[in-house]
Amino acid sequence: MHAWLCTTLDGADALTWQELPTPEPGPGQVRIAIRAASLNFPDLLTVQGKYQVKPPLPFVPGSEFSGTVEAVGEGVKHLQPGMPVAAIGSHGGFGTHAVVGAAGVIPLPPDFALTDGAAFAFTYGTSHHALIDRAQLQAGETVLVLGAAGGVGTAAVQIAKAAGARVIAAASTAEKCVRLLELGADATLNYGSESIREGLKALTDGKGPDVVYDPVGGALAEPVLRSIAWRGRYLVVGFAGGDIPALPWNLALLKGASIVGVFWGEFVRREPRASAAALGQLAQWYAQGLVKPVIDRTLPMSELKAAYVRMGTRQVMGKLLLVNP
Repeated sequence: MHAWLCTTLDGADALTWQELPTPEPGPGQVRIAIRAASLNFPDLLTVQGKYQVKPPLPFVPGSEFSGTVEAVGEGVKHLQPGMPVAAIGSHGGFGTHAVVGAAGVIPLPPDFALTDGAAFAFTYGTSHHALIDRAQLQAGETVLVLGAAGGVGTAAVQIAKAAGARVIAAASTAEKCVRLLELGADATLNYGSESIREGLKALTDGKGPDVVYDPVGGALAEPVLRSIAWRGRYLVVGFAGGDIPALPWNLALLKGASIVGVFWGEFVRREPRASAAALGQLAQWYAQGLVKPVIDRTLPMSELKAAYVRMGTRQVMGKLLLVNP
């Protein structure tokens, strides 16, 4: 097998493509022949040692991938060689093969494309957990999605629409805003060129959004929290903007608002039944055409470093895929 190996925490430039022994699965494990892997924002942080999950060196990065089960270890009953699957974890995906715990492997329905399987669980699982579970989103409510053009953002737009909400999608360029309208957003805000507070006031008749989905953080957080509706829920999903905001807590008091943390990986670990039920609903929505990963572009696995550059410079619209021949 071959894989991109991370031996230092010096970022994507230090990754090397190496030939490694093809591993055999141990008890409770499976070996997957990888067809496709997606690049997620935590993958950018992991190779810099900045993510909350820190695999021991050396490791193969890549937290989400799909492929075909090639071999199963002792005790694995629900997976068989030849089955199409998706896998999630903290690492292992940027290569030709991976051995992973069977608990992190998701059998794909017959009509679920392998490329979509590599771009689904992480972003759609996160966004479903955030909006449906943590925010208890109701039909007719208004959702503001910040960073809406990214992987979790495009998933959040689709999930909020599937739940019957009105969606305001916020992004940094006019081009991204046009694409978000095509994806089903009811309105857009270009925070690269207009005041987000004034825009929200105009789009909500002064009421503000009921739910804010924020994977960005940084300077946008405070003006958006000031704009939130009475009893609004502010979902803290991540900090792609780089800075963790320090917010004046009196704003939550004045609006009767809730600041709600979203950590999907820990949710999966602590509440596996609830997580499985959520993924089941998402699979149904996929079959009904209500949700489908937005693929920015598909690159050969050999071009992983170019994919990292594209994500690091915020050019990505949806998900980046790396594929093996």
